[in-house]
Amino acid sequence: MNYRADCIHFVGCVPCKPNKMYGAECSDCSYYTQRKGRILVIKLGAAGDVIRTTVILSSIREVYPEHEIWWITETPQLLPSSVHKRLEFNLANTLLVQATEFDVVYSLDKDAFACALELSVTKKQTFGFTLQDGLPAPANELARHKFITGIFDRANKANTLSYQQEILELCGFTYTGQEYELDVPGASPLVIESSAPVVGLNTGCGDRWVSREWPLDYWKQLITQLADWKYTVVLLGGPAEHERNIELSSQTQAVYRGTYSLPDFVAVVNRCDVVVSAVTMAMHVAIAMKKPLVLMNNIFNKHEFELYGRGEIIEPPLECQCFFGQTCTNTEYRCMDHLMPQTVADAVKRYL
Repeated sequence: MNYRADCIHFVGCVPCKPNKMYGAECSDCSYYTQRKGRILVIKLGAAGDVIRTTVILSSIREVYPEHEIWWITETPQLLPSSVHKRLEFNLANTLLVQATEFDVVYSLDKDAFACALELSVTKKQTFGFTLQDGLPAPANELARHKFITGIFDRANKANTLSYQQEILELCGFTYTGQEYELDVPGASPLVIESSAPVVGLNTGCGDRWVSREWPLDYWKQLITQLADWKYTVVLLGGPAEHERNIELSSQTQAVYRGTYSLPDFVAVVNRCDVVVSAVTMAMHVAIAMKKPLVLMNNIFNKHEFELYGRGEIIEPPLECQCFFGQTCTNTEYRCMDHLMPQTVADAVKRYL
């Protein structure tokens, strides 16, 4: 029995999908599609960045329609099924990509170990970042803009391009409104009996960028106002927000059912009608699910975020003095203390 290893469906260690689903065999398979080459995307983390980097996929498919797409990342469960090989970043898969030849590598993390991986892969062309003298560096001139805005605050503040524009530009593509790609999840594990609009509140910002935290009492005031308007409020977050969400749910009418796996978290966000968040993974999931988003921003350049006309960015009226700072160092005031709950509540109401 012969086989076709050049088919884009061929796996080599287990039956391919056409064989498993339809009993098709290589000798007369109508699903045969010749693989003309391979593309590798190196974008390891964080989870939200992985989701928003999926804007490159439609352009890759357009330019390389018969190429197999591989992507190595710390969160492969967040990659869409249009990626042929979704690889978790570990030793086994690192060895695999190092032993495979690629036509193009899109190396999109400026971390040294990600750039080292790019350097170790056999390829014909690289877009993005590489390793030079043990340090990250732009692989070509297209990546220089994104590289410079990542190492100089003044350049970052002056930037007027969105992340989508930057990332597509350094890949050699043009931004024309490409959306995130994230598979639509199944049924939400969060069952809500009410027919009222559901507002999802991601109440934290992780452990790294605590300068973005909104006061706990403000979350309580926001929940109270939304409940008064007869909206169902659902609390979102991960382990870093767990204790905070328990406290909020015990003192308000907000619904909180604990943390979820990544696929279930996507399904819960998809159940919401509006999402309120700082710059978090929940923000990117909401954008991917095409949910209206009220984005609270203080330390980042607002031009970085593209909401596709489905939401708005709200910033404190007092300017943030801690640009890209992980903790607030301003001794005069904390800017997030001046972003009032009523401002956020009014924004939510505009999208309901």
